Order: sequence, then structure tokens, then C-alpha cells
Amino acid sequence: MSSFDKETISDFNFNISKDVKNKWNEILNIMAEIIDVPAALIMRVDLPKIKVFLSSDSRDNPYSPGDEEKLINSGLYCETVIKSKSKLKVPNALNDDKWKKNPDIKLNMISYLGFPIFTPENKIFGTLCVLDNKTNRYSGLYEKLIQKFKQSIESDLKLLKKNQKLEKYISEIKELKGIIPICSNCHKIRDDEGYWQKVENYIQTHSNAEFSHGLCPECRKKLYPDLKNK
Repeated sequence: MSSFDKETISDFNFNISKDVKNKWNEILNIMAEIIDVPAALIMRVDLPKIKVFLSSDSRDNPYSPGDEEKLINSGLYCETVIKSKSKLKVPNALNDDKWKKNPDIKLNMISYLGFPIFTPENKIFGTLCVLDNKTNRYSGLYEKLIQKFKQSIESDLKLLKKNQKLEKYISEIKELKGIIPICSNCHKIRDDEGYWQKVENYIQTHSNAEFSHGLCPECRKKLYPDLKNK
């Protein structure tokens, strides 16, 4: 097992809308029903813990949104998925010396199949997983199903990031609209706190624009009359 690299964990802080959450919850319910397991989960890493972000509404599911556990050196199934950045399948932890003492055994969740969820930056958001209270070898078809849902969730995360960038740009444009107080002599701009700034400083503060300084032909001629025009 690879070591735990905190640099690979996403600090994803974008707002996930109610509509997206409802969509993801429906995905979990479909997974739980088709695979016939009591628990399908989206786990989200929030160091130093891992939290149940969403949980299927299936019967006998012992997990609820908001449940959290220590992640690092916890022995949780999901810890291994996050460390390895790959799938983990445990048909029956009670028959496996490596897993028979893991924390989920206390909830009678003896079987596990999980995949990492990646953000657009290829960092770990969390895991998509199913757990069972009986031996479950999870067919290849079930694995493909979960992988398809995982891809759908990752596509949503990518779209959320794009939407947040768009909202930021729109906000910046709105800030530059309206009446801006500007000195008629020195052309400095007064900000909302009453301070006067150079035009370029004001625009850089309120947008992503950057300035490159040069001379227009008129100023060039005035300042350097001996230079020939090129």
C-alpha cells in the first residue's frame, strides 16, 4: 500500500447544489437496489477525517450523511482506496486477515467495493462505494455499473468548477459596471472604502486583467522627441 499523500487530497470548496445532490442520491439508491446491498455511499475527504457525504435510502443502511471517522491510519476500507487511488474489493472481510478487524465490521459491513472519486485537478474528492452485510463477490457487471456512476459524478464536479469560474467572471464584470468615482486631474479611482487608487491597481483588484506598460505614439513623441518613429 502506498503512503498517505495529503497533497493528493482536493480542497474542493465549490457549492454543490441541491439538484446535484438529489441526482447523486438517486445514483446511490439505484446502485443499492441493483447490487442488492444495504449501503451505497459517497464519502468525502475532509482531513483529518472522512465523512459520509451522501448515503442511499436503502433498508438496513447503518450510515447517515454527516457521519465521520478519522481517516489516516484508521484501517477503513476507504483509506486504502484513497491511498492507492484505485479500486478495492473485499468479498468477505471475516475471511481475510487484513480486513477482519477493520472498523466497519462493528456495523456488520463485512463486504466492500469502492472506487476513488477525482476532481478535475486529478485530486481525491472521496470515494464511491457499496457495503454488504453478507459475502458479496461483486460481478464484473456491478463494477462497470459503479464505474459509470463514478464517471458521472466526476463530470458533475468538472461542470461545478466551470460554473464557479463563470460566476466569478460575471461578478467581476458587475463590479466594473456603474458609476466609478475618478479624479479629473490625476485620474485615480476611489474604492468602496474611500481610498484613491491608480486606475490599473483598481482594475487589477476587481478583475483578472493585468497591465503591460508602454507608450502611445503621442506620449513617445512628447517624452522622446529625438527618437525616430519605428
